[in-house]
Amino acid sequence: MRWKCTVAYDGTDFEGWQSQPSKNTVQDHLERRLAFLFKRDVRVHGSGRTDSGVHANAQVFHFDGEWKWAPEDLLKALRVGYPDSIQVYRAERVSDDFHARFSAVGKRYVYHFYEGFAGPFDYRWHWSLGHWRLDLDRVNEAAQQLIGKHDFAPFSANPRDGREESTVKDLRRLEVVRNGRHLTLVTEASGYLFRMVRSLAGCLVNVGIGRLSQDDLREILECGVRTERVVTAPARGLFLDRVYYEGHDTPDPDPTKIVFGGPAHSPWQGEGR
Repeated sequence: MRWKCTVAYDGTDFEGWQSQPSKNTVQDHLERRLAFLFKRDVRVHGSGRTDSGVHANAQVFHFDGEWKWAPEDLLKALRVGYPDSIQVYRAERVSDDFHARFSAVGKRYVYHFYEGFAGPFDYRWHWSLGHWRLDLDRVNEAAQQLIGKHDFAPFSANPRDGREESTVKDLRRLEVVRNGRHLTLVTEASGYLFRMVRSLAGCLVNVGIGRLSQDDLREILECGVRTERVVTAPARGLFLDRVYYEGHDTPDPDPTKIVFGGPAHSPWQGEGR
């Protein structure tokens, strides 16, 4: 049996998604719980690898395991046994040819900024911009230059595991929306490179405060290599928001909200109980 699951997590206290020797990653916690349930080692395959400190509203993973009870009983068993900052909220049986990573046709990430000095309940999930004020018209006009199929190597960093991956991606959406002091970068693409979204976020902030011009951003895109003009935004503002699959839909969270903390709690609270 192959199972497709969706999990939300606050990545602040974890060393990313992918298993590490420390055993303090989201994958490690999930695999420990599955090993307990199935009485054997169970390998989890994620849709992607979020970095240390990065969060997820809807990370997708799959695993193989024979489960003789109802799917809703598996979900109940998967909703406990972790730190409170991990919540599995969906589990469903899928065909054996489904793969959380290779079956994905696109992803959406959101990045949260706070315009001003964020308080303790915002700081954990936002880049606090302090005295900076962003010109959103300027930001979104510049962002339009990046939409489409391009070589995004200038906005990537070399992955630590040395994976070979095409640097050409189809960026379908890139815009910043405002809700008072809360700003949200929403981006959708066929796929993303290592630290690509955080690099885009850093560049757009520099456009918004006047450190980079639209021409500068175009030159960065066209130069083909990463330079010192590309700044990586802090990990704490980044959320994997949705993974798209043909024929395997998932709940569509509001991309302007965050899961953890305050009134914008998980939109899936109670689902599947």
